Amino acid sequence: MRPRQELVEEDVLGFLRARTSATVREIASALGLKHAGRRALGGLLDRLKYRHLVEEVRNGQYRLAGPKSQAEATIAKSNDKSGVDTTGSDISGRPRKPSVRDPHLLVGRLVAHRDGYGFVVPESPRKDLEGDLFIPPDQLGDAMHGDQVVARIERRDTRRNQGPNVPARAEGRILRVLGRAHPTVVGVFHYADRNNFVVPYESRLHHEIVIPSGEELTPELIGKHKVEGLGSRSSREVRQPELDGAVVNVEITRFPRSGVVAAGRVIEILGQPGEFGVDIEILIRKHHLPYRFPEEVLEQARQAARPLAYAESEGRRDFRLLPIVTIDGETARDFDDAVYVERRPDGWHLQVHIADVAHYVERDSPLDREARVRGTSVYFPDRAVPMLPEELSNGICSLNPHEDRLVMSVLLNLDRHGEITDSEFTQGVIRSAERMTYTAVNQVVEGDPVANSRYAALADRFRDMRDLALILNERRTRRGSMDFDLPERVLTFDAEGQMTGIVRSERNIAHRLIEEFMLVANQAVAKYLEMRGVPSLHRVHEKPDPKKVLEFEELAHAFGYSLGVPDLSEKRIAVRHGRAPSPGRGGGQDRGSRDRPMIVTLPNAQNLQIRPQHYQRLTQKIAGKPEERILSYLMLRSLKRARYANEPLGHFALAFDQYTHFTSPIRRYPDLIVHRVLKWALAHPDAPQGELGPYTKGVLGVIGLESSEAERRADAAERELIDWKTAQFMERHLGDEYEALIISVQKFGFFVELMELFVEGLVPLNRLEEETGARCLYRERDHAIVCGRGGRTRIWKLGERVHVRADRIDPMRHRVEFALAT
Repeated sequence: MRPRQELVEEDVLGFLRARTSATVREIASALGLKHAGRRALGGLLDRLKYRHLVEEVRNGQYRLAGPKSQAEATIAKSNDKSGVDTTGSDISGRPRKPSVRDPHLLVGRLVAHRDGYGFVVPESPRKDLEGDLFIPPDQLGDAMHGDQVVARIERRDTRRNQGPNVPARAEGRILRVLGRAHPTVVGVFHYADRNNFVVPYESRLHHEIVIPSGEELTPELIGKHKVEGLGSRSSREVRQPELDGAVVNVEITRFPRSGVVAAGRVIEILGQPGEFGVDIEILIRKHHLPYRFPEEVLEQARQAARPLAYAESEGRRDFRLLPIVTIDGETARDFDDAVYVERRPDGWHLQVHIADVAHYVERDSPLDREARVRGTSVYFPDRAVPMLPEELSNGICSLNPHEDRLVMSVLLNLDRHGEITDSEFTQGVIRSAERMTYTAVNQVVEGDPVANSRYAALADRFRDMRDLALILNERRTRRGSMDFDLPERVLTFDAEGQMTGIVRSERNIAHRLIEEFMLVANQAVAKYLEMRGVPSLHRVHEKPDPKKVLEFEELAHAFGYSLGVPDLSEKRIAVRHGRAPSPGRGGGQDRGSRDRPMIVTLPNAQNLQIRPQHYQRLTQKIAGKPEERILSYLMLRSLKRARYANEPLGHFALAFDQYTHFTSPIRRYPDLIVHRVLKWALAHPDAPQGELGPYTKGVLGVIGLESSEAERRADAAERELIDWKTAQFMERHLGDEYEALIISVQKFGFFVELMELFVEGLVPLNRLEEETGARCLYRERDHAIVCGRGGRTRIWKLGERVHVRADRIDPMRHRVEFALAT
């Protein structure tokens, strides 16, 4: 047998599964270990013993651990099948889903913290857990942030005296990595005497990546040295000045395993930190955004982007003579939607025309597979990573002005109150009359004479659109739909691309009217498909978690407000015949004290009758008040995140029973799926209700999960770039003083938002202690920071205005930190 080059934990466990027990020598012989491998085996067995995966019995024999680890063995066996590697993935790279029967085990995704610990987020809800499973630093094993793992619940929090069926916080350890989240890692390359290494930009990856000698050289660097007359042997020994301290992308060739560190090879050199444009390249790779289209995808896009042939428009409804327009932002390049409104004696006629992307992107084609992988387009301030190649997204699919384009059309008749009286869906062809911007439409409806003169032929249409949008908004309000309308950060740049400021986004009536028209079109499509019984993708937003609602209610009370939900409080009751030891200092038991009554906390919110109207009424109460920004932000935090699903679970925030995403197929894959489902339904008008349709529910469920994850990934990348740019901008303003508002209070300090600039940052607790000369604590009952004692106490609470100074930039978090200004 050839000597093993690397000792793998799974090989040892696999060998022991087939044996009752074995000695170290027998294990080493069976695995073909020589010298260094045999020496490492003893340490590996010790670590497996510590993690309760194996146990040592008499005469130096080792075996799998007893009943405690039978579930681990079951999981491992379910993974020992052909076509798999030792990371727990199949040959396609998808993580295997073991059957977990032990109630103490769970499968989920590891979310690591930069301080070393982590949490496992269960892939399926656990009624016995409050929140996620906490993993201490020494129990992370070989797992990395984002990995899919199997974890064991080791202990539960019993200090809170909960009832037997009340969810509890829990702590555990990771048993096995099922799937790796980071095939590549972006970071900064460093030469070293023994091993070169890369420090990841993702601070939650606690592992530096070792780069073996020669593996730091990309083909471009090797080619350069050959031109300069250096052989490949010499090039491996020379330190390259352009590589030391450079930002690189690394392919992981060996993941951390049994104490052996991760290793990789450099596949890209992106530039030096701080160079123009490098930040976007970092985030694209850090969040694993697909940014290069395969050649077969580009070729298919070029073939599809041919001029529209007459035959393609045959059999479609012709809307080309109507004054249909697109309305988008000034910098938009792809136009998904176009609209037309007609005022009628009995109400309104609304047409929403959406680019017929499904006509050009056939199911299971290279274009379709790439679009599914991407899931969504990602938009940075000066660059986009599109879901579809430009030939489609900015070309034949985009509803460009004065060009014939294929569309899927939603035709709605509405009464004077905005209620839909009739709906029709059809394939059509349009010719956009004008490419309008939000600014221009707003100028027209506001009566600007120049804008009204320029768009005289369309001005009355825009005023009709405004009137219908206001009616539709009133209709949603009657039903309880929420509308926070919070501003977003907008970065401003000069002609050279240098950042000049950070401002609040502005929304006008033109934004409103497009939003209302898209909402009613999405709702109409969802209702039609639900009525037909055709399986489809739904955009769902479920009721908020009762605990989150309780937490928000507590914060709202501090400002004198309430959601107005009946009996929204926690009941604290004493258990008859129950006693509990009195707590001592530091959370332990006080042995010298008397037992106290056992108290059980039962939230009334478990059967919470929360409705969108409760949130809506509160938003109306705080509108225009100083505390509006803070409470709106806190309300958003109390709500769940919207997602895609294969069941019509409703949309809580919009107060819709059915809702889907149909209006943006150029940039969102779920919309493309819904287009295909709608086309099938229209092509099969006599199909019995419940007939399968183009997609099964199982397939739709998988696509929903993938698309939801792609959306989260895109949002995180966009948000992080804004944070980076903000930190870079504020670095030029360190020492400047500002008026600010406290918008969040945490145990480690409070966050402020500047009144002059739309910038958020942290005032850390340690800076407060330095400036006050006193110990500072977080007071949970009113979410305040308290410094000092007695008559010299200083308190900071939510909503308070403070005078701050830009103090430093946290280089790891790319976060602005402030200090109090005197």
